[in-house]
Amino acid sequence: MNKEFNEQFDALIEKYTELLTGKSDRHLNEKIEKWALYTYISKTMPSLVKHWNGLYPDAKDSMKEIIMEIKQLNEEHRSQDK
Repeated sequence: MNKEFNEQFDALIEKYTELLTGKSDRHLNEKIEKWALYTYISKTMPSLVKHWNGLYPDAKDSMKEIIMEIKQLNEEHRSQDK
């Protein structure tokens, strides 16, 4: 992948993060990337995610925290739009 594509994709993630949570920064963008990929994998290959969760219970707990944080930020952002 070239630099231009990476920059353009980063812009996509940044905008998605902003629309989803109402804010955007590098740290939150990284969480959104991991959340989106984890969510996609869990829907397309649930057995893989179940296996990964069993192998890495600490990572599973970290992922749960990220999911809850994003959910909370999204709910707060949506309630402000009303």
